[in-house]
Amino acid sequence: MELDEIDRRLISLLREDGRLSYTRLGELLGYTLMGAKRRVRKLIDCGVLKVTALESVEALRFRGALIMLEVADQRSLEELLRRFRDCPRIIYLFTLMAGYNLAALMVAEDEGTLESEAWERCSIRSQPGVRRSEFYPIGEVYFSPYLPIRFELWGMNRERAPCGVDCGVCERYRDRRCRGCPSTRLYRVD
Repeated sequence: MELDEIDRRLISLLREDGRLSYTRLGELLGYTLMGAKRRVRKLIDCGVLKVTALESVEALRFRGALIMLEVADQRSLEELLRRFRDCPRIIYLFTLMAGYNLAALMVAEDEGTLESEAWERCSIRSQPGVRRSEFYPIGEVYFSPYLPIRFELWGMNRERAPCGVDCGVCERYRDRRCRGCPSTRLYRVD
């Protein structure tokens, strides 16, 4: 689907405030309430637009990291995708057409937990099939501090993390340097 100027303006308005009413959208676009509603519905039905909540990593004081990975082969990539599909800290996974062929954007609640995500068995970097990796902690976030943190995967009271790791045997977790996985019963809120 090709977007016209009205579609791009509508998307920009919703990005600024996803709670705008159809009446207000119509006023801002020069459309009626029903005209604005049809435009939004068309974009949603075509898969161009999804109206959703995004969370401020700044306000939550979360720490982010970009992880670059060189994955050995397609089978290893598929296994990484399967293993980390329900990881509550990984926001995005991207395939790349370069030496590093996979990138992950992830968040953690504090510095110690971020460090665990860099080094421990729960880290995507430590998985079989990863030839090499780079871990880049994120400093300031410009243009939009909002990310879709996957809170729907938190508080599931699992015995093990979705990646298969048992936080209870991790030395960093036992030493209280890591909160553990938010989808397990071992997760520490403090």
